[in-house]
Amino acid sequence: MNIRNNLFDKKDGNARIPYDEKYAAIKLANEVVQLLPTSINNRPIVFVCIGTDRSTGDSLGPLVGTLLEEKKLASFFVYGTLEDPVHAVNLAEKLEDINRRHFNPFIIGIDACLGRLKSVGVIQVGEGAVKPGAGVNKELPEVGHMHITGIVNVSGFMEFFVLQNTRLHLVLNMAKTIANSIYKASLLYEPKPIVSAIKWDRSTELEKDTSALLNDI
Repeated sequence: MNIRNNLFDKKDGNARIPYDEKYAAIKLANEVVQLLPTSINNRPIVFVCIGTDRSTGDSLGPLVGTLLEEKKLASFFVYGTLEDPVHAVNLAEKLEDINRRHFNPFIIGIDACLGRLKSVGVIQVGEGAVKPGAGVNKELPEVGHMHITGIVNVSGFMEFFVLQNTRLHLVLNMAKTIANSIYKASLLYEPKPIVSAIKWDRSTELEKDTSALLNDI
């Protein structure tokens, strides 16, 4: 099913979809697929799920990572789970490891964030890096060529304690919607088969050469 972008809200170039909206996972999946690279075949797609289970609000990323790990995605790579989280302390090291393991990866950063009261529960998808730690005034490396963020609570006052006191029920349900959308995106994603096209051209040339040889005989 294809859901057009103009059927849901966009702000600053980001798609904004409430986690409990009807067909939210399908809408998110279509948005993700549209932002993934299509011109380079076999470029690794890597999801970096940022956060820690030591803070309820900040556990969105590792919850998404754990749910994706259980789905055993064939076409995407996932880093950051409840068992092996990617957080403020090890973020730079993990990014270096990802770039060692994967050649020219296309990275999608997933993180929790704070926002306005009426936006709590909204999932945002857009181009550009996610900036982990910005909501609690931490200086951390930016992550990704595109981002998926979930607004888990209200910003503006004592952000660290707000994250600590965010309802797990909300965060878990948002994580389920994001994970389901990424799973659906993995089924929809079809980069242009550049290598296949090259092979087809070569096989065509071989057929021509074979025909010429037969004519000579």
